[in-house]
Amino acid sequence: MKIEQTQEGDVTVVGIEGVIQLGESARRLSKYLQGLLDGGAEKVILDLSQIDYVDSTGLGELVGYLQRFSEQGRRLVLLNPRTRILNLLKLTRLDEVFPIFEDRAGAMEALGG
Repeated sequence: MKIEQTQEGDVTVVGIEGVIQLGESARRLSKYLQGLLDGGAEKVILDLSQIDYVDSTGLGELVGYLQRFSEQGRRLVLLNPRTRILNLLKLTRLDEVFPIFEDRAGAMEALGG
């Protein structure tokens, strides 16, 4: 799994490539998102356009960090998940929990960035 971060004003954009599953990739994502929380990131876009697969552990990490961000009055949104991932989010009804955007402009506008 590859993670890249850019900053657009007060919005942190995190691009993730590969898979998020039980093991090293889920631990790495968790550590990365915790670092964003510890570093004071207020508005975060997770760009999932290059994610090929997410298992239940990966979904659990995403849900957990959505909750942690929300509890601290911060925002975490998902950007452009591939059809397979979007279908998984719909199947698990997580599309009702996560703010999901098809394009960066929409995500930035929603975050006020």
